[in-house]
Amino acid sequence: MNSDKTPHLNPIVVIPARMASSRLPGKPLADIGGVPMIVHVMQRAVTANVGPVMVACAESEIVDTVQGFGGRAILTDPNLPSGTDRVRAAVQIVDPKGEYNCVVNVQGDLPTLDPLTISATVNVLVEEPACDIATLVVATDNEREIADPNVVKAVLAMQNQDKGRALYFTRAAAPSGTGPVWHHIGLYAYRRAALDRFCALPPSPLEKRERLEQLRALEAGMRIDAAVIDTALQGVDTPEDLKRARAEILGTTL
Repeated sequence: MNSDKTPHLNPIVVIPARMASSRLPGKPLADIGGVPMIVHVMQRAVTANVGPVMVACAESEIVDTVQGFGGRAILTDPNLPSGTDRVRAAVQIVDPKGEYNCVVNVQGDLPTLDPLTISATVNVLVEEPACDIATLVVATDNEREIADPNVVKAVLAMQNQDKGRALYFTRAAAPSGTGPVWHHIGLYAYRRAALDRFCALPPSPLEKRERLEQLRALEAGMRIDAAVIDTALQGVDTPEDLKRARAEILGTTL
């Protein structure tokens, strides 16, 4: 780590949340052991201890819920096009002078999140001064996952066994041949300037084709690096996912 050459990072963690979900309406407020899902995510992010945590909300009911559990919530325009835009909008509200130069985007549907994954993502920016955006991957040899277009794959130029520079992201099975396939985990740490630049860019052709917004950054020449973790993060997208999260958190069986 080149601490003498790398600017000090001052991170803030932002969790975007909105009630609209085609497969699980009202997802942020889904009950898990008497605690709404968004609060579980917030509490785990606080445990990571990398910086202050806030929830960027599309609706006032999420604001009220988060504040009721002692958290910090910011109401943003419900018509923003993506969670990334919501994160940036919230940071602009609370930090217009740019004191936080690193913004961590944690999805609001990760109630079983390991707090150490947040630290691992931020550490990529610390260790790689040329990196604009940091994210995570996990190796998979599961043929069903590799063929599943809902499982995003990262094509990486590996710097060592723990980290690689992203060359591409795809829903297809890639790369071919012998070697690991990297399942992309959608948790990001942005340098503040990179977040501003990304959100100012129009959607790119490959982004629209693959339906993957991180390709906008790569097409614009921005650098994304990924740290390797051991276990995939389990998001909640369906009622079945919610049952699994409840079982894991509450220590029960399905």
